Order: sequence, then structure tokens, then C-alpha cells
Amino acid sequence: MTQAIHDVLGVGNAIVDILTQADDAFLAEHGMPKGGMTLVDEAQAHAIYDAMGSGVEASGGSAANTIAGVASFGGKGAFIGRVRDDEFGKIFAHDLRSLALVTPDAQRTMNTHLGACVELTEGDIDPALVAASQITYLEGYLFDPPQAKDAFRKAASLAREAGRKVALTLSDSFCVHRYHDEFLALIRDHIDILFANAAEMEALYPDTSLADAASLLAGQVEVAAITRSEKGSLLVSGDQRIEVPAAPIDTLVDTTGAGDLYAAGVLYGLTQGKPLAECGRLGSIAAAEVISHYGARPEVSLSSLAG
Repeated sequence: MTQAIHDVLGVGNAIVDILTQADDAFLAEHGMPKGGMTLVDEAQAHAIYDAMGSGVEASGGSAANTIAGVASFGGKGAFIGRVRDDEFGKIFAHDLRSLALVTPDAQRTMNTHLGACVELTEGDIDPALVAASQITYLEGYLFDPPQAKDAFRKAASLAREAGRKVALTLSDSFCVHRYHDEFLALIRDHIDILFANAAEMEALYPDTSLADAASLLAGQVEVAAITRSEKGSLLVSGDQRIEVPAAPIDTLVDTTGAGDLYAAGVLYGLTQGKPLAECGRLGSIAAAEVISHYGARPEVSLSSLAG
């Protein structure tokens, strides 16, 4: 096997996050499930945007945030996504807006118009780029249009052929509910490293305790990383069960990007050959940094926090 050029290649939605503060009444008025992510069309996106207060624009997208985190640790990242050639494409995307409303308790509620993201096809997957990356990281949010599913499977197959690893984040419990059986098949046939939170695990394995669900995953993937908010995370690999505490923070400001940055720490650690417990610690550090401020990407170098 040739030496990898990139540590992690992300495949996902290229999105511009527009973040603003809102209260529970605003969410209720617009029918938004608090703490979740809802897909909206262009008309709905404009209506919500017009009703929102002033916001901050920043490049986002789950897998793209993770790649930014890997780079902040000092790793080498690459990204595959679709944008349009317009004003927001110069930032990252237009028509690819994620309207993120942050309530006073720091919960983020997402309303995402995917725009050109849905045009990603298997033709966008560069075989040479996949082969040159230690881990190809797939974003569950993208698993919606049929052509995007084909792109996932192509990327996973190319990675396996090159002797590389494939990682998947389930992204949101609504994604799991929509494509439950397909996700199970994708995990069984293609995935080496899986990221999920407790709600996504419950959606993936209904009526099953988290411990039992983790054991089921241990028989499917090499590494499963399960986040549990302030309770930290659980990493599972074979017979290993490693509980990692959440890193302390002074103030919880905005939970946007917490899972993305946790994945960045774990993936960076894995590509550097670090023990699983250390991978989890790096994930906790990265998550703690991003929830301490608005926005889904680190404001300080994560390598400086890693110790």
C-alpha cells in the first residue's frame, strides 16, 4: 500500500451556516423540533431567514466541519462536496444554507436547504483522492438522494480496494429513521468506524439498551464512538469498552458542531496511531472548544489544546 497523502477525506454537504439567537417561542411558532435538523425547501428557507434576527454567516456542513477540525489538530484533510458558482459559493455555498437557531440553553435547531448538495453523484468521487486518504468519512446527512447513496457506496468500495478505512456519522436520528434498513446494510457491508449519539443509537437499535446496542455494533465495525453529551462518550472496539469524560468548559454557548468536532479528534487520533482512549480524549477536547462559542468550527488551534 502506498503512503497516504491525506489523513481524512470528508464526503458531505457543503453548507453556509447562518447562526442567530432565538427563543423557544420562535421555534414553536415555526414548527421547528428543538435540537433537531429539518430539511426545508428554498421558499421555506427564505421565509425563516426573513423572520430570523441578524445572523452570522460561516462555512459549515457536518463533514466539512470535521475536516476543519482535523486540520486544526495538525492533520491533513480533503473534502468532496457540491457548490454553485454564485455569491455564497465564494464563501462555501449559496442555496446550501443551514439556518441555525440557538436558544438560551445553547441548544441548536437546524433548518437546512440543501440546494446543489443534492446533485452530488458518484462521478464526483475521485478514485485517486480516496486511495490517497487513510480514512474516507461519510456524512449521514447526505444520504438522501439516490445518486448520493451511489456516491457513498462508490467511495466506500474505492477505499476498501485501496486498503483504506471508511467512517460514517449517522448525523441525526431523523436520518436513521428515514433510512434505517439502508443504514444497517451500509454499516454491515462498508463501514469500519461509526459515529453516533445516544438518540441515533436508539433509532438504529430500538428498544435496546445503549450497552447492548454498543455490543451489537462491536460485531459490525472496528470502532464505534458514541457521544452522550455532558456524560462524555463511549468508544467500543472488539472487547474494549472505554468511557471518556466530557472535557470541562467555562460556559456552554452553542452546541452546533459538537459531534462534528468530536469526530475530528477521534479520526485525527486514529490516523496518528494513538490509543483509543487518547482518541476519545482528543474528541472531547475538540467538542468542548466548539461549544464554548458560536459557530461550528474551532476558533483556536486544537493542536495547542491537545497537550
